[in-house]
Amino acid sequence: MRQKSLQMVGSAERLTVRVPEAARMLSIGRSTLYQLIGSGDIATIKAGRATLVPIDSIRKFVTRSGL
Repeated sequence: MRQKSLQMVGSAERLTVRVPEAARMLSIGRSTLYQLIGSGDIATIKAGRATLVPIDSIRKFVTRSGL
């Protein structure tokens, strides 16, 4: 059974989420997430004007932090 934090699109797992969704997944505010991004704890990808957070980056952060 898949965890709720893994978002599915069709039959393929999503690789990225937008900042508000990443903040919800981590149960933190957007400002806190931007601080983590600024400190290099969480990676982002810019696609045009959109800031995308790789799911792998979220997983690695959670593992490192012990959340």
